[in-house]
Amino acid sequence: MDAHLRDLRYFVAVAEELNFTRAAERLHISQPALSKQIRGLETTLRVQLFLRDRRQVSLTAAGEALLNVARSLLDRWDEGTAAVADAAAADARRLRVGTLTAIGRDLYPGILDHFAKREPGWRVDLRSFGWADPTAGLRRHVTDAAFLWLPVDGEDIAVRPLTSESRYAVLSAGHPLAGRREITFAEIAGDPFVALPRTAGPLREFWLATNRRAGRPPLIAAEVTSADEKFEVVSTGAAVALVSEGNAVVYDRPGIVCVPVSDLSPARLAVGWRRDDPRHAVRSFVDASTDAAGSGEGPDYRT
Repeated sequence: MDAHLRDLRYFVAVAEELNFTRAAERLHISQPALSKQIRGLETTLRVQLFLRDRRQVSLTAAGEALLNVARSLLDRWDEGTAAVADAAAADARRLRVGTLTAIGRDLYPGILDHFAKREPGWRVDLRSFGWADPTAGLRRHVTDAAFLWLPVDGEDIAVRPLTSESRYAVLSAGHPLAGRREITFAEIAGDPFVALPRTAGPLREFWLATNRRAGRPPLIAAEVTSADEKFEVVSTGAAVALVSEGNAVVYDRPGIVCVPVSDLSPARLAVGWRRDDPRHAVRSFVDASTDAAGSGEGPDYRT
């Protein structure tokens, strides 16, 4: 029996994390389910891929050999499926756009209007992604452009900033600071925080305001993959979080209060695309986005 691509993806996640719990979080499955899949793969291949004990996980020689093969196979498969999707999208005159949070601020309708003028007959499909993928599908070639919160890790993604917004603290209605009109970060730095997944990279650190903590690690109460999850945890009183001003309005709900944090740098929303993507429609969408945001035809930025 041959191994499935899903099995190889699960194996690579464990091999890279060397921790079943973190790999399960990265894959959005339960740890028991992941362990079962790995055992099944070992049975199929008739080898032991990992050495496990209570303290650590390590690759066997067979596991090291499979990792080299699996990464190459998955990369080739992703490239192939991306090429098929790109061809289908071009044939259908359809642009796939990703986002990490709701796009309010009256920005998105304006972008669609500008894009329609530039590319008549094209349709834009907007899809929401979890924070575990801070590129909103770009890096996996499942989107053509995306609305991203900066910073984004890696030089393969190009961005143009669209808007800049103050950062707000999200507090439960019962929090001692919930009645304040404004606070400083020092007033909440010691509270338990809601964090993005580790796979969010520098974006996780930005929303934890790590650079304002003088080297002291934050106390993490929970990791979440969406804004809805973030607000749900905060509403219980178990933690606080940071959000952009726009999302403080979009995600307003009972049981929480959003208060401006006066001494934090602003959050920046950008339109992003793969730097090596030469397609005219993609660049037209980027230009339409900057036109709608009133930021002109500015330069491409790296983060």
